[in-house]
Amino acid sequence: MDPTFDDLFSGRCILVNGPVIVGAGPSGLSVGAGLKQQGVPFVILERASCIGSLWQNRTYDRLKLHLPKQFCELPFHPFPENFPEYPTKHQFIDYLESYARKFEINPRFNESVQSAKFDETCGLWRVMTLKNDGSTIDYICRWIVVASGENAEKIVPEFEGLQEFGGSVFHACDYKTGEAYQGKNVLVVGCGNSGMEVSLDLCHHNALPSMVVRSSVHVLPREIFGKSTFELSVKLMKWLPIWVVDKTLLAAARLMLGNVEKYGLKRPSTGPLQLKNTQGKTPVLDIGALKKIRSGKIKILPGINKFSSGKVELVNGQILEIDSVILATGYCSNVPTWLKENEFFSRDGFPKSPNGWKGKSGIYAVGFSRRGLSGASLDAIRVAQDISKIWKKEIVCNKSANPISNLCQTTL
Repeated sequence: MDPTFDDLFSGRCILVNGPVIVGAGPSGLSVGAGLKQQGVPFVILERASCIGSLWQNRTYDRLKLHLPKQFCELPFHPFPENFPEYPTKHQFIDYLESYARKFEINPRFNESVQSAKFDETCGLWRVMTLKNDGSTIDYICRWIVVASGENAEKIVPEFEGLQEFGGSVFHACDYKTGEAYQGKNVLVVGCGNSGMEVSLDLCHHNALPSMVVRSSVHVLPREIFGKSTFELSVKLMKWLPIWVVDKTLLAAARLMLGNVEKYGLKRPSTGPLQLKNTQGKTPVLDIGALKKIRSGKIKILPGINKFSSGKVELVNGQILEIDSVILATGYCSNVPTWLKENEFFSRDGFPKSPNGWKGKSGIYAVGFSRRGLSGASLDAIRVAQDISKIWKKEIVCNKSANPISNLCQTTL
């Protein structure tokens, strides 16, 4: 037997008559629903024990969708009519679970993908997973859909003296509620949507938050004259160039929010939509944090120099006593840690093409467009349709033409 085959089928191996989808979040579920509608079999691999693990395990209790629900629906299944315009975290989780039930999507949970490599000789992907019990499984498939998302891993920056700080230090993904912080001085590092909302939640629980703003940030009202800022942007983009839309949004923000720079929130020189498109930096949609900043209940601080026992020294030399540190420092893709491919994905774990959803050798990406759930849904539909077209042509109609195709007919 060919040595490639000896290696390919050593150990426990499952041949998949269709694609392997990595990730059971909204992106992976959307692809699965599209494939179900086309009659294409698939396997979804998920390292956690549930669907939508980011939403279920790594979000704070008061979280709501930042955008109106019509922009967050997954394909082929609208939100219930009784859901509010901005559904809560728990409502969105219920929606995801109902979505999986409707399309009979059953991911293989507690399987973490360790590597995925395309074998040029066989024309197949080999996806190796590690289960919680320490065992491994190899999946052999014609296509792989990377749907592990932009926010797979938390970013934890290093700070001098943090180990000597002595108080609690954790990432915002582990923050649930500010109940335990009443009367405590809490340092929130980061001023994105998470940093703003965690700081606001701490205020609601009578804590004393200070937010470190290390770089410039766009703060926009969530709604402009009763209309969703995002919805308004989408409509304007159909008729106007992006720089005009940016200027319009900033003028409206100045009118409604005032000059935020006098509170220490310096705006970037690049407009909010252009910045999102080029660097993936999402503007903050204010839901009340700015009011707390104006009143002084949320203090804005410059960058951190170092920590010491119970204290933090800022870059301006100021020293503050603090009880806890919450790192609202964002997330990153983990694709480079397991995908053994360097043509389609870049080193930062995103497709090299800004709107890339299809690469060579049967690789696809969903949920990396930096266009939120609406962008992921559009890509999911494209991916499901493309795979279905090829599957019906190459696997069903011409299965006798290629022995490898015949191998792929072994179902899970």
